[in-house]
Amino acid sequence: MTVSLVIVSHSAQLAAGVTDLAGQMAQGEVKILAAGGTNEGALGTSMEKVLAALQQADSEAGTLVLLDLGSAVMITEMAIEALTPEQRKRVRMSSAPLVEGAIVAAVEASTGSTLEEVAQAAASAHELPKSSGAGT
Repeated sequence: MTVSLVIVSHSAQLAAGVTDLAGQMAQGEVKILAAGGTNEGALGTSMEKVLAALQQADSEAGTLVLLDLGSAVMITEMAIEALTPEQRKRVRMSSAPLVEGAIVAAVEASTGSTLEEVAQAAASAHELPKSSGAGT
């Protein structure tokens, strides 16, 4: 059993894209769910979508949630509060960058790492170099 990931974004397309990319990097070994956009398909976040993703992702190994912007945090906190006390104990929110954090977390989770290890790996994703330094 591996740590699951939930990707929360204001954009359904962004959440789906990050989920797809992270899933490919983890070679299908990690359950990764997207919760993006509103129920009406607009930009925004939906507590119902986040709660459904958290419930589907629920794992004894834990679930790490990666988010994009401001209100996604508030919506996710509300969704976590709607879980059972036992489920809440297994969920952790990450302040890691969404794309890089999701990829690093997915790869780390695919190796069987603990929730703490996956969360630490995601948190360190902001340190990944994005250029070789050429042109600087």
